[in-house]
Amino acid sequence: MTKTDPEKKFDCVEFKRQAQARIYERIKNLTPDEEIEYFRKTAETGPFGDWWRRMVTGTPETGAEGSSRPSSRGLGRTSV
Repeated sequence: MTKTDPEKKFDCVEFKRQAQARIYERIKNLTPDEEIEYFRKTAETGPFGDWWRRMVTGTPETGAEGSSRPSSRGLGRTSV
């Protein structure tokens, strides 16, 4: 009996690269503060927006003790 590889129907790595390229095109000319705002708005209005808002406000469903906004640490470009 020989093992055959199934036909590849979905390339996860290629999908990820395409998504990253789309995001890059949207943010490439933004300042670091504009990038942070872009990602914040995207998180709030995307498919996980309700969850994100609960995380930000620290409602009981999350158990998070929170501020009114998430930390911007790690969301923008870093300067070296």
